Amino acid sequence: MTLGADSTTDDVLTGVDLTGRTAVVTGATTGIGIETARALAAAGATVVLTARDAVKGEAARHTIAGAVPGADLDVGVLELGSLASVREFAAWCTERHPAIQLLINNAGVMMTPFGRTADGFETQFGTNHLGHFLLTNLLVPSLLAGSPSRIVNLSSGGHLGSDIVWDDVNYEHRPYDKFGAYGQSKTANILFAAELDRRLSASGVHAFSVHPGMIPTELGRHMTTDDFAALKERAKRSPGGGGLPAYKTIPAGAATSVWAATAAELDAHGGAYLADCQLATSAAWASDPDSAARLWTLSEALVGL
Repeated sequence: MTLGADSTTDDVLTGVDLTGRTAVVTGATTGIGIETARALAAAGATVVLTARDAVKGEAARHTIAGAVPGADLDVGVLELGSLASVREFAAWCTERHPAIQLLINNAGVMMTPFGRTADGFETQFGTNHLGHFLLTNLLVPSLLAGSPSRIVNLSSGGHLGSDIVWDDVNYEHRPYDKFGAYGQSKTANILFAAELDRRLSASGVHAFSVHPGMIPTELGRHMTTDDFAALKERAKRSPGGGGLPAYKTIPAGAATSVWAATAAELDAHGGAYLADCQLATSAAWASDPDSAARLWTLSEALVGL
């Protein structure tokens, strides 16, 4: 089967057996997160679902168990906007699952009003990048123990909206721009995957970044009609200038994440940016190895790692 934009998670996992493998999926209570978790569980994986609160986590477990009888599921509370919560979850997860084969950094926020995380970071950069940066690094020993393993960062075509603004990543000195802040955070997801792969591939851990496509989910809850109109105009002016893509279904939106996590042919393409279950090309600023190394150093300093 040739995979593409309309392929679903079930298409990707046809004939794939993940029995004996453990996957952690952040933001697994709604949208493409819960679909990613369902698909991996259906293929036999033990899946750790993260949720911002226990009630939502248990609801997601119930939903997946109803769709996948016998699914092996665990639920942990994770608030990516709090480094303390990230550390607590990582310690809990490491104790319960000392070997992990798949880490899907799926959770995120999109074009939020201006705000700051519990640690003072701009909300989108702090949640989408820094929370996952700390989480991933704390889980690296488990990923090494589970090698060969993979890390998948959910990015977006929205990364075309902004490079990393190195002298003001947290909007301390410039007017807030929800579109630019989102774009910067999604660029960070791509650079982080590239640097992860550079550092870990020799030990059997590969990392990828993924553009899932345009999917109508709760992620867009902060966007107004005017915001969508502005986004369309920005898409026309961005590198490539093709405008916004057509909407995908949730199973198609989650397909590239699942492909990144499981496709054997990607062993030769560690660090790659993926879209529509294919290798893709990111903006030049998101594929610069010097920027990837610089972001790593900055992120270590910000999270105190």
